[in-house]
Formats: sequence, structure tokens, C-alpha cells
Amino acid sequence: MAEKESGLRGVVAGRSALSSVDGEAGRLTYRGIDIAALASQTIFEEVAYLLWEDELPSRTQLDTLTQQINEGRALPDPVLDAIAALPEGTIPMDALRTAISMLGSFDPDQGDDSLEASRRKAVRLLAQTPNVVAQIGRLLNGRSPIEAPEGSIASSFLQTFFDESPSAEATQALDVLLVLQADHEFNASTFAARSIASTMTDMHSAITGAIGSLRGPLHGGANQAVMEMLLTVDSVDQAEAWVLERLARRELIMGFGHAVYKTADPRATVLREMARELANSSGHPEWFDVSQVMESVMLREKKLHSNVDFYAATVYASLGIPPELFTPIFTSSRMSGWTAHVLEQQANNRIIRPRAEYVGHTDRRLVPMDERG
Repeated sequence: MAEKESGLRGVVAGRSALSSVDGEAGRLTYRGIDIAALASQTIFEEVAYLLWEDELPSRTQLDTLTQQINEGRALPDPVLDAIAALPEGTIPMDALRTAISMLGSFDPDQGDDSLEASRRKAVRLLAQTPNVVAQIGRLLNGRSPIEAPEGSIASSFLQTFFDESPSAEATQALDVLLVLQADHEFNASTFAARSIASTMTDMHSAITGAIGSLRGPLHGGANQAVMEMLLTVDSVDQAEAWVLERLARRELIMGFGHAVYKTADPRATVLREMARELANSSGHPEWFDVSQVMESVMLREKKLHSNVDFYAATVYASLGIPPELFTPIFTSSRMSGWTAHVLEQQANNRIIRPRAEYVGHTDRRLVPMDERG
């Protein structure tokens, strides 16, 4: 029997009408709409509505959703107290996972796992998650939690974290990031969420499991690893040698290659120019310049294109966001897609229970205790 590719690469594990990844053409669509069009012509709240409802919202529908998000953004005091009580050095994604799990117990629809209640939970999770991330960020550097202001998800997060009204440029940049990272078919965390949801458990349990999956450096954690990599290269002149040395040692260079895309990641294409502009305006043009060299070397040596994590790192850092919050903010974006997938799973559910190809011992004799060495 021919050896099968590991990691379920190329295996169709289910059906979905949410997002489509064309790996050969390098195209990503949400509900049939190209990601580049969404990034340039909509805001994140519109994309969340699209994923949930299969249509972009009217002005009235968007205003209603915005009001629901503003009303659902506040966090219960016990959740904030629990975050503050976590040991020094707690990884922000661990704090976020804990907070989201706790929020399930405080949700007004706790105990109601109907599709209608899950829809309401989805809106609250979309509202609360960026607030949780901002409060975690404040607590990490010794600041007390504050009440998150009303406004768009991007602007409210930035104002809560930085204690000042964000610029239009910063708000737009973060909003584009949120749009680009909202959903991506059956990636590891999304599949985890759907598998958990298929047991007919609650929304918060499924999302907590997804956060645990996204925490890994081969998934959402890659964006932080990219920034840490960029910060280790002292200059553009050293960038090529740095990459070649690590390739010679067979080390993994984060931010390159993808399980599905065989050509350029369309999300990275959208982010590249934004990364250049923001790196220049932030006073750190070297981040983008080093990135350009690395991208060129990886394409030449390994035929690998950059993925969304590669340029997202420079965008986040140029906004002043510390690397340890990159993946939690990614979670704030992916919350729209995760909740949409849970809703889709609940609407036409069958438990996800794949089989495994057994490759272990066969027909072994049980050795009695007295005969074991």
C-alpha cells in the first residue's frame, strides 16, 4: 500500500459554504466574494455578518449589529479578576483561553444550546474577545483594566489598549488585518471547533478548543515567531546570510509556505504594501526591508511564498502592538469564522468521528507478569 500523506493534507473532511481556498490560483473568498475586494471595501463587522448570514448587511443591519457589539463588549468583573490572578509570565493565549471559557458561564444564554442562542453567543464573543485581549495587554505591563469604549471593533481595541484615540490609519490597518484573517476553510483550529461542536456541546466549549489549537506555533503562533525572527536580524545586509545559514541547518523559517496554497497567499499580497507603508511611518523601515530580502531568498532557494503571518507581523509591530499579542488579536478576527462554522455545524449536524489506519503490532501474545523481564 502506498504511503499516505500525513496531516490529512488534501483530504476533504466535510462541506462548508463559508470560505473557499483555491490553492492553485492563490484565491480566497468568503461566501463567494474575493478577499481583496472585502479588505478594500468593507469593515470587519460587515465580514462577520456575511459569514453568519450569507449576505453583506444593509446599513440598518450593520447599525443593529454595531449596537449589539457595543452592548455586549463589557466583561464581568470575575473574569477580569481571574485574568489578573494568573501567575506572572502566563502566556497571553493561555489567559485568553481561560477568559473565554469563563465567559461561557456568565453568558445570558448559558445552558441554552439552541441555534438561536448560539447566534446570540456568537455576537457577544465577537464583541468580548478583542476587549479581553486589550485587557490582557494592559495587565501584562502593569496597567489596570478600563471600560472599553464604543466604536468599531478595531478602534475600540486600539483605544482600550493604548489609552488614546487611534489614528484613522491605524484603525484601518487593524481592520484590514481582521478582515483578512476572519476565516480560512478547514484549518486546524476551525476543524477543532467543528469537531467539538459536532458533539452538540455549547459554543464556548467549541471556541475554547479552537483557541488551544490556534496557540500552536505552526498555526496562529507563527506571526509572533515571524516578528521575533525579524528582530534577530541586525540589518538588511545580513538578512540573506541569516536565512541561508538556517536553511543549511534545516531550520524552519516561519511565515513561508502553506498547506493549501501552491502560489502566493492572497492575504500576504494585500498586506505587503500596507506593511511597507506602516513600517516607514513607524520609523522601522528595516522590518519591511529585511522581510523583502527574506522573501526573495525563500522563493529562490525553496520555491516557498510568504503567507499571511509573514507581513501581518510587520503590520502589528508597526502599530505598536507587542508580539505576544499578535496571536490573541488573530483570535479576535478568527472568532467570526469559528462561530460561523459552529453555527453551520449545528444547523446540519452529524458527529465528526473519523477512523484511523492502524499501524501498530498485531497478534501479540500477552506475557504473564512472572515471565516479563
